[in-house]
Parts: sequence; C-alpha cells; structure tokens
Amino acid sequence: MGSGSWKREEFRRYSASRGEELDAADRVVSSMNIQERFKEKKIHPDLDPFKIMRECRDTKEHPGTRPVIIGLDVTGSMSDVLEETARCIGTVMNNIMTAGETVPEAKDVEFCISAYGDFAYDRAPVQFSQFESDTRIAEHLDKVYFERGGGGNAFESTTVIWYMGTRHCDLDCWKRGRKGLIITIGDEECPPYLPKIPLANATGDSLQADIRTKDLYAEASRKYEIHHIHVLHRRQDPLIRKSWEKSIGEQNYHESEVNGLGNLITSIVLSAGKEETSVPAGDGMISW
Repeated sequence: MGSGSWKREEFRRYSASRGEELDAADRVVSSMNIQERFKEKKIHPDLDPFKIMRECRDTKEHPGTRPVIIGLDVTGSMSDVLEETARCIGTVMNNIMTAGETVPEAKDVEFCISAYGDFAYDRAPVQFSQFESDTRIAEHLDKVYFERGGGGNAFESTTVIWYMGTRHCDLDCWKRGRKGLIITIGDEECPPYLPKIPLANATGDSLQADIRTKDLYAEASRKYEIHHIHVLHRRQDPLIRKSWEKSIGEQNYHESEVNGLGNLITSIVLSAGKEETSVPAGDGMISW
C-alpha cells in the first residue's frame, strides 16, 4: 500500500514473467493482442469499488506523497488506448522517476489505476485500485477488466472517477494543503450526471438522488486538480470539447492521438499538484 519505489529492473523482471519484450526505454514492443493482455472476465477483487477506502499515506520512504488517479475508459471503442497505456507505463514511470532527480515531488508520486464504463449498460462500470509506487502499478493495470461495453448514448460515466476519488479515498497530502491529481482518458462527452441506483449498487453507498456533474466537480475540485484527455481516434468533435471545457475549464482539457498518451500523461503529472486545498482530510463524505 504505497511502499516501495519504481525500479526498472523489477519492472523488467515482471514484464519477462508475462512473456513481454521491452525496448531500451522500457516500452513493450512484443506482440500481444488485447485479449491476451487483459484476461479478466469480471472485475478483479483488487479493483472492486464496493465499500472500499483507498489510502495514500506519507511514510519515511515517501514523506510527500503525490497521489495520481488514472481513469481509463474500458468501453468497446477504447481497446487501442488500453493497449497503448499498458505498452507505455514503463516509459512513463521511468520519465517521472528521472524527473525526480531535479523535481523532488516526482519521487513520491503514487498511482491509483481506475477504470470506468457506462452505468446505463455495464456490469462493472467502475474499477478502482489501491495507490502504489512500484511495479504493482503495472500489475493493477494488467488486472483491469476490459468489459467492452458502453451503449448508444453520447457519453460514458467518466465522472465516477471523481466520485471515487472524493468519497472513497483518504490522502495525507490534504493534511499538507496539497491536492491530488485525477487524469481521466476517454473519447466521449462529459456526462451530465451519475445515476443514483447503479452508482449505489456499485459502491455500496447510500444515495438520495442522482449526482449532477456540476455539483460533483465543485466537490471534487476542492481536493483534486482534474484533467481529462480526449483521445482523438483521428477525429475531432467540437461538442465533446465544449462539454469538457464547460465542466473542467479549457486549461485542463487535452486532446491526443493514441501514440501521444504516454508523453501527455507524464507532462500533466510533472506540471500539476502545486495548488493548495480548501478542505482538510477526513471531512466525512462516506455514506455507507
């Protein structure tokens, strides 16, 4: 739970145990299709969001933890994004650790791997790991259940990652007046709300009503710097851009081709996390 540090040799051993080949930058270059890589047939217990509390604690090893939640869309159109994330995670972590030689905060980055689908259609609309700082980051990524769901509406349930980060996490950085960081990745519009009943069923929370995105952002942005990466898939949609910029602001909305995700994630992680929070830890958001 947050102990340890990312070490290239450990990641290389882990990759070899999975039959993967890496290049000099620790990018996966071996051929493995999406079914071979993401083998889970249902939500993995390590990512189950039901009545969990994820923690990111300061330790002697990591005295200034910087929690980062990566939220991946696991609906049917996103297989190339999942594959690219798995291929580049070693390179991303190497670059962050190298930056830590001159940016001390980078050494204490801890990642939560999360995933989201669509509450209207999917059996596992949210997955949420513990925060980790070593090869367990890659292990959690490999445990993601690629449900390949989604449906005919214009959005997925992206903002459930904000909800989990706010109501199912306890971060020591809040005690130091620092925000965490949430980066969601997807290819649809920002959803207008999270529906009460399926959200309660997935998380075990007691909810009185649907949760509007405007209200959820006001709550989550007090504790997190929130970014969204829209994957272009070689197309642009002004309605998608407009929906996200309206919700989180122009400066925190990004667009990227699939092959640029690793560099963009690294850039956001290294440039974010300088804001102070207005809400102390332990403000009592859990409702189960």
